[in-house]
Amino acid sequence: MSGPKNITILGATGTIGVNTLDVIARHPGRFRAYALTANTRFEPLLEQCRRFRPRYAVMLDEDAADRLLSAIKAEGLETDVLCGMAALEQVSAHPEVDAVMAAIVGAAGLRPSLSAARAGKRVLLANKETLVMSGSLFMEAVREHGATLLPIDSEHNAIFQCLPRDHSGGLARNGITKILLTASGGPFRKLSTTELAHVTPAQALNHPNWVMGPKITIDSATLMNKGLEVIEAHWLFGAKAEQIEVVIHPQSVIHSMVQYNDGSVLAELGNPDMRTPIAHALAWPDRIESGVAPLDVFAAARLDFEKPDTVRFPCLKLAFEALSLGGTAPAALNAANEIAVRAFLDHAIAFLDIPSLIESVMGEIGSCPVASLEDIIATDKAARAVAESWVARTSRC
Repeated sequence: MSGPKNITILGATGTIGVNTLDVIARHPGRFRAYALTANTRFEPLLEQCRRFRPRYAVMLDEDAADRLLSAIKAEGLETDVLCGMAALEQVSAHPEVDAVMAAIVGAAGLRPSLSAARAGKRVLLANKETLVMSGSLFMEAVREHGATLLPIDSEHNAIFQCLPRDHSGGLARNGITKILLTASGGPFRKLSTTELAHVTPAQALNHPNWVMGPKITIDSATLMNKGLEVIEAHWLFGAKAEQIEVVIHPQSVIHSMVQYNDGSVLAELGNPDMRTPIAHALAWPDRIESGVAPLDVFAAARLDFEKPDTVRFPCLKLAFEALSLGGTAPAALNAANEIAVRAFLDHAIAFLDIPSLIESVMGEIGSCPVASLEDIIATDKAARAVAESWVARTSRC
């Protein structure tokens, strides 16, 4: 029997990273945390290094890396501390690494995720911005270098499980007519536009079903999270915009569905816990225990479905528009959204300013064809500058 598979976790101190380590800890003979990375939070990463003894620990922030290195040396841990984006790319493509959990939130996760794909790794993709920003380039790298791409988002992982084992060649070839992406609707799905104008960051961070980081939680409240997932589903499964439908499902028991041309609709159900898709992707095509309790269908009792309201939640419509425009438009959408969410969390703009900012940036930046990674990075930079200017003019601080 071969030894445990070496896993790099990009974003080890975030929700996905912590849950990944939980699954790894349940299967010490099967998986090893080879490299752990974080942005600035060196203390949680230090604690992870104490427990999991990785070969590498990487901090994106230089000061945090210095503090981590000092602590590592003081405790005599045999973990090499690295720093910066190049180091993230290094541990993503390292020859000894078998799989990379790509869980850095936002545009910062793009380069190391792409490095993992170009190194032919098993890429467990939890960073949706990678496909939103650079879908064509990333999927080309996966194909060209023989990487294995497995989705971690609960919705895309559910779709993956509901598809045929070999679903290459397009949806129609496999008898698939539609992908149904479920969404909880977030904490504000029943609020009026007037009420939405006054919601606070604290209220928006109180998700009814899922435990997630602040950025993703706000995206869930605006439905932008679902919009980004629509773009992601387009690249993951070769689905056209008209083949993707968003369904509000408040219970978050059905994680997504696939509709076939014979009238069948296949769904993946389970308790809302990210360890299920993480365990599925780590062990695929095998199944392993994840620590998640089986779904009690009697306790679930009922399953409700609604159409999304894109008048009250226009971010979803904006994402579909970016997908239709193609080129650099999704990168501009993503950059504007990241700035808008940060500004909202900082109390600089109101909740309903988020889609207004994004729409304004998309209109000013427009869309150009993507020929290289530099095109995407340039669009990201330009869109952020326009968004920052919008916030400065509108700021309530």
